Amino acid sequence: MSGTLLHDPSTAMAPLPSVTVDGLIPARVPTLYFIGVTTGGSSIQRVFPSWAAQLGLNDARLQGVDLPLGADPAVYRHVVQFIAADPLSLGAQVTTHKIDLFNAAGDLFDELGPLATLMGEVSCIIKRDGRLIGRAKDPITSGLALNAFVPADHWERTGRQALVLGAGGAGVAITWNLTRPERGADRPAEVIVTDSDQGRLSALVALYRTTGATTPLRTILVRNTDQTDAVLHSLRPGAFVVNATGIGKDRPGSPLGATARFPVGAFAWELNYRGELQFLSQARSQALTGEVLTEDGWTYFLHGWLQAIGEVFSIPVPIDGADFRLLSDLALAVR
Repeated sequence: MSGTLLHDPSTAMAPLPSVTVDGLIPARVPTLYFIGVTTGGSSIQRVFPSWAAQLGLNDARLQGVDLPLGADPAVYRHVVQFIAADPLSLGAQVTTHKIDLFNAAGDLFDELGPLATLMGEVSCIIKRDGRLIGRAKDPITSGLALNAFVPADHWERTGRQALVLGAGGAGVAITWNLTRPERGADRPAEVIVTDSDQGRLSALVALYRTTGATTPLRTILVRNTDQTDAVLHSLRPGAFVVNATGIGKDRPGSPLGATARFPVGAFAWELNYRGELQFLSQARSQALTGEVLTEDGWTYFLHGWLQAIGEVFSIPVPIDGADFRLLSDLALAVR
C-alpha cells in the first residue's frame, strides 16, 4: 500500500443495515460480522467500505449484528454456529459480548488462541481451512493504542499509578498489558481495578496470578459512583485513569459522579469514541485548566478493527507508519 491512496473514498459502497439474530441469512459475498449492541451507530459502518477498497477487499461486506447486553447463551451459540456453517461468512469482530460469547459458546470452536483461553474471551472469530478459531485481540490492540500516546519509558520514569475502571474484556486486557513481566521496569507503581461484579474481579486476580506478574495489583468492588469517586480521589498526582466500563457508549452515564475530581497531572483515557462520553467530558472540564491530559478511544478503534480485518481476511495490516496514517485519514474522512 505504501501510504498511497488507491481509490476514491466517495465511491465506497453504502454500509449494510444491522440485523438482530433473527435476521441472519446466508452471505452472498465475503462477509465480516460485527457482534455488538448498537452496531449501526459505529463509525466502522462507514469506514469499512473505504478500507475494504483500499486494502483490495472490494467484494467484502460488513454486517452488524445487534444483541442485547447479557443475551441468552443460546443466542451466542446460534450466531457462532451460523458463522461456522455459512461458507461466505468469514468471521467476526466481537465487542461488548466477548466474555459472554466465550462462556456460552467456547466449546463450539475448533481452536481457542492462548490469549483467548487466558483472558476468557473471544473478540475475533476466524475460519481457517474449515476450522473455527476464536482469538482475543484486546491484549494486542490495547497495547498498540497505549504505545501510540504513552512514551515507552513513562512508568519507569514517573513511578505513577494506574486506575482501570471496569474488569470486563478491555479492562482485563489493559491490566495484563500494564503488569506483564515482559515490560521490565516500565510498569506502573500500582494498578488498581474497580468493578461492580466481584466475580469479574476474582477472575482478574486469578489470571494475574498465572502470569508471574509482580506489579502490585489491587481490586476494589464498587457499587455506585460515590465509591468509584472515593477511589479516584485516593490516587496520587499524575495517575493514569482508564474508563473500560463501556458506560458512556452503549449505556448512558459515567462510572464517575458529578463531583469527581481527577488528580493533578492525571491522564484520562476514555476507551469509547462515540456515545455520550460523559467520562471524557468530566476529564476535559479539568483539562481546560491544564490539570488533566485526555485521550479518547479513536486510536483504539482503529487498531482493533484493523487487527480483526487482517485476521479474518488473512491480509497484512499496518500498525504504524505511512500506511497506518493513510487508513486513519480515510477513516476520519467518513466517520
